[in-house]
Amino acid sequence: MADEEADEAPAVELGTGASVEGAPLARVASRLTWPQEKSSILNKEGDAVIRTPDGPQSLEDVLAEADETYFETRQAFVDDVLDIVGRDPVQTE
Repeated sequence: MADEEADEAPAVELGTGASVEGAPLARVASRLTWPQEKSSILNKEGDAVIRTPDGPQSLEDVLAEADETYFETRQAFVDDVLDIVGRDPVQTE
């Protein structure tokens, strides 16, 4: 029975519009272990381009605006980045 269900169409259809450039912030944050210093994040993921409400931005540019130099948890990192780039939806067009 499970094989029959796997052959069905996906429950959510993907849109046909242009793809959004950059990686989701959650994906970049998940590649790191915590706690992390800002300099370590820049060494490991500084060249990553993340999705923001204003379009793709390099993580290095975003973290240049961060006052924090040490992130205790993944959530602290994500919150700080979102405070910088904004929490609005990412534009798809």
